[in-house]
Amino acid sequence: MSSGQDFGANDWLVEEMYERYQIDPSSVPAEWVTYFQNNPQAAATSAPASQSSPGAGVPPTPKPVTPPNISIQTSTPAQAAPVAAAPVAPPVAAAPVAAPAPIAAAPVIPAPVQSQPVLREVAATPATPAQAVVKPAPTLATPGAATMEPLRGVAGRVVQSMEASLTVPTATSVRAVPAKLMIDNRIVINNHLTRGRGGKVSFTHLIAYAMIKSIKAMPEMNAFFGELDGKPALGRPEHINLGIAIDLAKPDGTRQLLVPSIKGCEEMDFGQFWVAYEEIVKKARTGTLTVEDYAGTTVSLTNPGTIGTVHSVPRLVQGQGLIMGVGAMDYPAEFHGASESTLARMAISKVLTLTSTYDHRVIQGAQSGDFLRRINELLLGAEGFYDEIFTALRIPYEPIRWAADFEVTKDSEIDKTARVQQLIASYRTWGHLMADIDPLVYRQRTHPDLDVQTHGLTLWDLDREFATGGFGGKPFLPLRKILGLLRDSYCRSIGTEYMHISEPEEREWFQQNLEKKFEKVDRDEQLRILRKLNSAEAFETFLQTKFVGQKRFSLEGGEAVIPLADAIISAAAERGLDEVCIGMPHRGRLNMLANIAGKSHGQIFQEFQGHYAENQVHGSGDVKYHLGTEGVFTAASGATTKIYLAANPSHLEAVNPVLEGIVRAKQDRLNTKGAYS
Repeated sequence: MSSGQDFGANDWLVEEMYERYQIDPSSVPAEWVTYFQNNPQAAATSAPASQSSPGAGVPPTPKPVTPPNISIQTSTPAQAAPVAAAPVAPPVAAAPVAAPAPIAAAPVIPAPVQSQPVLREVAATPATPAQAVVKPAPTLATPGAATMEPLRGVAGRVVQSMEASLTVPTATSVRAVPAKLMIDNRIVINNHLTRGRGGKVSFTHLIAYAMIKSIKAMPEMNAFFGELDGKPALGRPEHINLGIAIDLAKPDGTRQLLVPSIKGCEEMDFGQFWVAYEEIVKKARTGTLTVEDYAGTTVSLTNPGTIGTVHSVPRLVQGQGLIMGVGAMDYPAEFHGASESTLARMAISKVLTLTSTYDHRVIQGAQSGDFLRRINELLLGAEGFYDEIFTALRIPYEPIRWAADFEVTKDSEIDKTARVQQLIASYRTWGHLMADIDPLVYRQRTHPDLDVQTHGLTLWDLDREFATGGFGGKPFLPLRKILGLLRDSYCRSIGTEYMHISEPEEREWFQQNLEKKFEKVDRDEQLRILRKLNSAEAFETFLQTKFVGQKRFSLEGGEAVIPLADAIISAAAERGLDEVCIGMPHRGRLNMLANIAGKSHGQIFQEFQGHYAENQVHGSGDVKYHLGTEGVFTAASGATTKIYLAANPSHLEAVNPVLEGIVRAKQDRLNTKGAYS
């Protein structure tokens, strides 16, 4: 073998032979012994090459054969030289020539070996990357150039106010407040407003109202510094006039800060304060604020948290002793990487930072700290804070209460799932007791079996998922959605009681049709409901105007029964029922006769004037309220069915058994085999 050879892809064989040679020289053929003796650096130089070859795997172990006397020539990538067999001869030192000389060996019987080209990989010269185009930095002729424009109007007054505020010695107290309870109760409030009067309560509304209640309890916070006969004096305003910092964006992109005030806040409940707050903000946005709206501010509130500011120390202007800043509401920074499910499982609440900046000449640090402590307690429900808000907005449910979370273990998770199932069963059984079915009397409705705390659950469980057993159409739901669906199904303006029914199939039918999200009817159906309401209202108004003083047992206040009956009978007609029979008292009978049963208005008006048909009984004049009728009802889809309104001539206390007898007789006359039991 010649020295300095490159074995290419066969370098692994050289390495293996060299390792065997180092362990036991007699374990390798004599040709390899000679090669390693003449080329001690051969294996060392081939190892890096084999290691650097990409994708090189562990080669198979070659069969132990006696290598022939071969001569391997270094070949170029374009042409590989074949390996020639030669007689084995004693080793001879290679002569220093350009081409390697074959090594002679002792004459032996050569074994035929198939020649194999040896290829060498030549690394390509890496291309030089293109040089980036370097643009020269611009040279400024006047680097200090600037323009000045005078600050006039509101901007100029802001400058004067801020410069004057530098003369006020202020200090600031800071407190972090958990926002979990405020968030959950605000959801309940806004959901109720969405179903009714509309509008939305913001976090600033709640915080501002807590601030007002705290100042009422601590009047020393509503103070200012002044001078009396050239001497320092303490001023005490008679009213709490709360200034609201409103940041407005102008069309040109600049921003403007306005601080109008709400006057006499101490005499307002939350509903009045909410309306006054929205009115002052509306005036600010429409540019209709007056001088009186800016004057007389005693304390101020600013909420830079709406734009993400976490902590704020606002400036305190002269004439005021307190300004409170509200920071952004977010989870603590160390939990920003946690998922929503992890936060719910660990009972981590969002927090907001409140700052109390006060005039240290008239308010002390201990007072400011106690002031923030009181606000913290109010936002956690102390002193019936949320009960008062719910009452002012006429929300017929109790607010969510603050409670510590229970320790979560595997056993408690199973136990809580069972408690959620029990809560669902309680709403199905007793949910109608919390239904808001009396529009004339307001009260907060509650029932012990429908309270989550009775079932060992708290507000921290609202965002945790529990197995529902198929409730709501999903195997798992957060407790918040479970409670929302239960209250929408059983505790709104309609109460449903059906769990006393003994047939499971019938109870399941009620559950499938009640426990689903409300679907808004289409526009055509809305117009039909409106027409029915208008017909009922117009009928009663005409009778009251035309027949003054006559008994008519008006339906006023209950006109909604007309579109309700229309929807029920329309569904019966579309499902192919033979007939619909109705029993009812005097109240609303005339309206039902005219707008549902199809009795003509002219005939009813004739009866008011005392004109009856010849075959009708003449009486005291109230006989028209006893009469029934028969007719054909036509639904909006065109489906028809017979309709029968039973007469009530005997002033029956209960018409139900009479109507049941009438219906059974009609069923028997139809004589449909097996249809009725």
